[in-house]
Order: sequence, then structure tokens, then C-alpha cells
Amino acid sequence: MAAKTRARVKAYVLIETAAGKTKSVKTGLGRLKGSTAGLVNLDAVTGPYDFIAVIEGSTLDALGRLVTDGIGAIDGVTRTTTCVAVTVG
Repeated sequence: MAAKTRARVKAYVLIETAAGKTKSVKTGLGRLKGSTAGLVNLDAVTGPYDFIAVIEGSTLDALGRLVTDGIGAIDGVTRTTTCVAVTVG
């Protein structure tokens, strides 16, 4: 019998940085490690945000800890907006 795999929770984090801090924030984001949640993809973007990060974790709480204790704690991150992915239909 195959082992049941637990669904992962996915979110998009829209990240704003302070002027002149974009490169150092990118370096900090690249160093994020987590046992229950982690960074899946990172794109620099134009517009009101500087980065959009895709994160995944074992629980919604794990994602919250990654955003607050990881992403939000990086010097130069001024604001984050987290959009949790949901299934429609």
C-alpha cells in the first residue's frame, strides 16, 4: 500500500524593499532554509513590489513563521503581502 502524502500549502509573497537594498534582500532570501517551509521560486518584478516569492510548507503556520521570522526579518524588507493559494471548484 502506498504511503499517503500530505498536501503542501503554497503561497505567493509580494515583497517590497527599501531603496538601495534590493540586491542584499535577494541574497538574504536565497539563504532562507526551513525544515517545514521553504522558498520554491523567487522573481524580481517591476511595479509596486520588488520580488514575488513562491513558498511552500507543511502547514499554514509553517508558512506564517517563514514569512514573519524569515522574510520579514531580512534587513531591507519593508513590507510583505502574502497570498495563500487555494483550490477553486
